[in-house]
Amino acid sequence: MNMLAKWQQALIALLLWTSLAGCGSKTSPDPLSPEAALGKLIYFDASLSASGGQSCASCHQPAFGHAQPNDLPAQPGGSHLQEKGQRTSPSLRYLAYNTPFEVDAEGKAKGGFFWDGRAQTLAEQAKQPFLGKVEMANPDVPSVIAKLAVTPYSAQFKKVFGSDILSRPEAAFEQMAMALQKFQLEDRSFRPFSSRFDQYLAGTIKLTPAEMRGLDLFKNAEKGNCAACHTAEKDQAGLPPLFTDFSYDNLGIPRNLALKHNQDPSYFDLGLCAKTPEDKRSQSAWCGAFKVPSLRNAAVRQAFFHNGQFKSLREVLVFYVQRDTHPEKWYPQSADGRIDKFNDLPLVYKNNVNVEEVPYERKKGQTPALDEAEIEDVLAFLRTLTDADLKPTQ
Repeated sequence: MNMLAKWQQALIALLLWTSLAGCGSKTSPDPLSPEAALGKLIYFDASLSASGGQSCASCHQPAFGHAQPNDLPAQPGGSHLQEKGQRTSPSLRYLAYNTPFEVDAEGKAKGGFFWDGRAQTLAEQAKQPFLGKVEMANPDVPSVIAKLAVTPYSAQFKKVFGSDILSRPEAAFEQMAMALQKFQLEDRSFRPFSSRFDQYLAGTIKLTPAEMRGLDLFKNAEKGNCAACHTAEKDQAGLPPLFTDFSYDNLGIPRNLALKHNQDPSYFDLGLCAKTPEDKRSQSAWCGAFKVPSLRNAAVRQAFFHNGQFKSLREVLVFYVQRDTHPEKWYPQSADGRIDKFNDLPLVYKNNVNVEEVPYERKKGQTPALDEAEIEDVLAFLRTLTDADLKPTQ
């Protein structure tokens, strides 16, 4: 981790921890700093895109947990909103607690932003869509700043960042990104901790019997084993569980032919190993691994995993426990009659798929780790992770 990333992360930690007390309990939002207030204006401003029709909020809508509002595997973008990306739009909620990409002493990858960890900070993550060909599609930084210069808030931008800031496009772009980062850090809608599960942790409500059974199954290392990656306990400082450890896993998700890129049989989205910094691309064991998302507000989502292959939370749970016991449900049959398991990976990387941890350690024909009734109980628990301003759709 470079010194700039360390400094930014220390600042983020300070901002978050100084405001954590009482999180989710206030009836009115805290006032935003001038920088964060500009970040909010930028976040919702579609005029900053080449199409004039896409903002940050288009793919990360507050009403959907700051995630995509539909079941598409990738959101439309480009200069005429006719281009298709290759991945779903993950939620931005609770992402402020993420850390820059790093590899621990055991060689485990953790942190980083986007599905593949290619950005080190929220600010770095915020910059990339403005220039993405299948996203906001601006050709270069000066074109972004030219659009910013004619917004109703351009004078406010100059007041905060300097009267000459718009004449220095690269510097202005950096300040745009930092403003977006500050907005996400300061606005508590990105981390409300207001779900029924948070109320349960605070001792103000009780969960139903089905929800409690689901919680037990979720944490049981011999059953759901979900908490192995989707942490379900408070941390040492008392932060409520984020339901992710920000690590990466290769689950062998089936290929989604609805994605334009996947129409080419030679194309494979290799995730972490293809998008991490150059000195880490030699880690072939990471090929096919993607970021473990938070399960907070998972019951609001309509498309799951990096490629949007699954459309319901129930289908996701069934896949988890039946991927190996009933592979014919998820993968196509090859010409020789065999099931083409893990068909969204080249043959050389299929051994990277997690087949050791519960519930993936089972073989074809064996009993799945969870039965139908247990799946319903886990679903009941997952719905308790929905923030109070949202409504479960699953």
